[in-house]
Amino acid sequence: MAVDAVIFDIGNVLIRWQPEIYYDATLGEDQRREMFAEVDLHGMNDLIDRGADFRETVYDCAERNPKWRAAIRDWHDRWLDLAQPEIPHSIRLKKALRDKGIPVFALTNFGIGTWAVAEPAYPFLKEFDRHYISAEMKVIKPEARIYEMVEADCGIAPERLLFTDDKADNIAAAAARGWQTHLFEGPQEWAARLVAEGLLTEEEAA
Repeated sequence: MAVDAVIFDIGNVLIRWQPEIYYDATLGEDQRREMFAEVDLHGMNDLIDRGADFRETVYDCAERNPKWRAAIRDWHDRWLDLAQPEIPHSIRLKKALRDKGIPVFALTNFGIGTWAVAEPAYPFLKEFDRHYISAEMKVIKPEARIYEMVEADCGIAPERLLFTDDKADNIAAAAARGWQTHLFEGPQEWAARLVAEGLLTEEEAA
């Protein structure tokens, strides 16, 4: 089936998103494990991705967990240290697709506040034909509604969309709607998929 648009997730596809790495460096692995066991930080982040205020949500969580107050506040105050580095090969692939005139969209679980921090720091985030940001849509992956909203907005048949994401449940939800999908496990494999689909040559995908 032909591909009319390629859709990229952002976290762990274009930018590494593994907050545990930051906290391993700042707290040590044992304390990081203890904190993550006691505090649902990823659940907190889901609220932000659904549209909750970035600073207020993080700081409220910090106040509810005074033992970890300073570390939790870092989720807001040092967010760019949590969301780094960029993944250069993936960025090159995105650019190569757009250079060939292939529409490239972003579909990402991202907060309004976190996006406001990320976009100036990572200029390539501006370089999509369409952005689908969960906090603006008030729904997150893998809920079916977010995929429905993308389809309705772009007007492209589901089977002509190719979507890559690092989370299997997000991929499964897209596939259930008929999207073509690729579970992102590294840029080399994603590059090979784009070549196999005839979207890029091997040279363009290097």
